[in-house]
Amino acid sequence: MTNSAAFFDLDRTLMSGSSAFYFGRAAYREGLLPLPRLIADGFSGLMFKLFGASDEKSEQLRDRILESVAGTEVTTLTRLAPSVVEELLGKIRPEAQALLDMHEEAGRDVYIISASPVEIVGELARALEIAGGLGTESEIVDGCYTGKLAAPFCYGEGKAERIRKLAAEKGYDLAHCYAYSDSASDLPMMQIVGHPVAVNPDRPMEAVAHRRGWPIVEFNRQAKQIAKLSAAASFTVGGAVGGWFLGARHERKTQERVEADRRLRLRR
Repeated sequence: MTNSAAFFDLDRTLMSGSSAFYFGRAAYREGLLPLPRLIADGFSGLMFKLFGASDEKSEQLRDRILESVAGTEVTTLTRLAPSVVEELLGKIRPEAQALLDMHEEAGRDVYIISASPVEIVGELARALEIAGGLGTESEIVDGCYTGKLAAPFCYGEGKAERIRKLAAEKGYDLAHCYAYSDSASDLPMMQIVGHPVAVNPDRPMEAVAHRRGWPIVEFNRQAKQIAKLSAAASFTVGGAVGGWFLGARHERKTQERVEADRRLRLRR
């Protein structure tokens, strides 16, 4: 049995963007999520893809996911998982897949660890044929979700706790383990392994990595910058179009008032 493992964050590490958006879209199709919420989460997903998310926003997303599945049968989510995973597989970065393969070839167990629902993360791990997926676990009573957590939220310190527990169960030596993440929110799990690696890090994570001498891996950074520029351009074009529309409408109304005044003068 191997005594080491590699743990990969999912969002913005193995894949670009937020896996929760794809879960939300599937939940909407199943009637578990209203359209306004899906649209809001879609915008949040874009912002997350470009700029990351704060702890507060991640906790809000957790609460929305728990709320959306409250009272839902477990079989419903199980039925959703394959379609969500099919979309996520297409988002896995080739460079990340190469790292998964490298660790497996080195004889290490490989895990995804994410704040996303364990039903989705576990199914994705099976599709990738790796050791397992660790995710947020919802409480289940009589075959239905209660809308409460069954274990600590798999985020921040919660991820470190899950890794410690798994290491104790499997006999992993954390000093020989690896952890990959983009976000400073994952510092708790990065700090308990012997080989932390920052992947396309946000600024706080990058600062810590430089200070502590951690390796930094850049996946498709150019595409990320292009995405940011494209988004900025979209907002600019959107503002320009909106400004043109308002300006045109104002000009039209002004002309209408001038014409009305002219007709009134002619009657007099």
